[in-house]
Amino acid sequence: MPRILVVDDEESVRQFLQEVLEDAGYTVVLASGGLSAVSETAGGEFDAVLMDNRMPDLDGLAALDELRRRNLEVPVVLMTAYGTTRTAINAMQQGAFDYITKPFNLEELLSILEKAVRRKKMSRGEGSLANGSPGDQPVEDLMGSSAVMQEVYKRIGKVADSPATVLLLGESGTGKGLVARTIHRHSSRRDRPFVKINCATIPDNLIESELFGYERGAFTGAARQKQGKFEVANQGTVFIDEVGELSPAMQVKLLRVLQERDFERVGGTETVSVDVRVIAATNRDLELCVREGTFREDLFFRLNVVTIKLPPLRERAEDIRELAEHFLVKYSREFGKKITSFSPAAMDILLNFDWPGNVRELENACERAVVMASGPVILPEDLPLSLSTMILPDIPAIGSGRSLKEIVADVERQVILKVLRENNWHRGAAAQALGLNRRSLYAKMKEYGLI
Repeated sequence: MPRILVVDDEESVRQFLQEVLEDAGYTVVLASGGLSAVSETAGGEFDAVLMDNRMPDLDGLAALDELRRRNLEVPVVLMTAYGTTRTAINAMQQGAFDYITKPFNLEELLSILEKAVRRKKMSRGEGSLANGSPGDQPVEDLMGSSAVMQEVYKRIGKVADSPATVLLLGESGTGKGLVARTIHRHSSRRDRPFVKINCATIPDNLIESELFGYERGAFTGAARQKQGKFEVANQGTVFIDEVGELSPAMQVKLLRVLQERDFERVGGTETVSVDVRVIAATNRDLELCVREGTFREDLFFRLNVVTIKLPPLRERAEDIRELAEHFLVKYSREFGKKITSFSPAAMDILLNFDWPGNVRELENACERAVVMASGPVILPEDLPLSLSTMILPDIPAIGSGRSLKEIVADVERQVILKVLRENNWHRGAAAQALGLNRRSLYAKMKEYGLI
């Protein structure tokens, strides 16, 4: 029967997990903190460790690091109520088998433990904890506590300190550039250059010299030798954004660099060797491009060693409030304004908008709101007019547990909110469109928390 060590400083949590895991067929040993967990693993054989991260004597990351230092071969699953970016990435980078946030889904937890136990059985006699130390640089702007973002953090943690080429996929504005920087910051190359090139913004006749540099006299205006992005990024990371925009000729040249790690500058004959980590990104469907013949299959395979797919903001709507409040603080500081919060109505608009431009569009909207705000609270009229395109929600189904009065009030609030947006929050125009006088509209706005 597989043995699981459960580590948590709360007795109620330990007892609950013991009951659940024993019902699932595991033998459970309990530990109340990180120090006792280290002691238990040194004195006994376990198939997996399920450990809380925040504990008073020795937190989960520190305990995990100690297990790794001692080369103990037990898969560790960390659990925490604080699903921050750095914690998730560091956990995976230090060798955690997986990472789960509280409150967790029991089916998901049991599935993770089943995989951990299976991995332990398959790897007996082999090291199971990865080498590497956590990055000590802050992770700016890469945020979100949603389940889909936790998966992104896990993949970053697993791949960051390897030399593997990474392909980032996702719609425009989802944060591919931030993920690339985060991977670099958590790698052993963190103190070396991080060099970015956007293939969509550079003309075809200049992209080769930008990537590989040129020799003096290579073309008109080349008065001196210039290093390209790959040469500048030597021993560091080169981030090739919008790689799907490369011409067929440049795809061949990039393929050679990925295979051989060398190239010639434009107009030169000397071979330049480089040691770079390559991260590429695109919002295109590269597999479709391969089938259509516009992207080389061999280059796609070279880039697609590890893939990280970034979700659009509409698929992680639970992160909108956290992101918006982060951008509010960021731009309030940048513009020297004392803005403390969003009004309930303004936040309601942000939470219900579809965000086709993803996080970038949300950031721009928050920046604009900070600029336009005349008081300490962001109001609906401070937000861009484009956000007024939100349609009304469906009327709740009968039997939803809400009274007719509550349903009618909710619909009335949404109608008033929509008309206000359509009229740029001009109360006189909105009142006229609704067939109300200004005083009645004001009273309803106050009743529904719209002012």
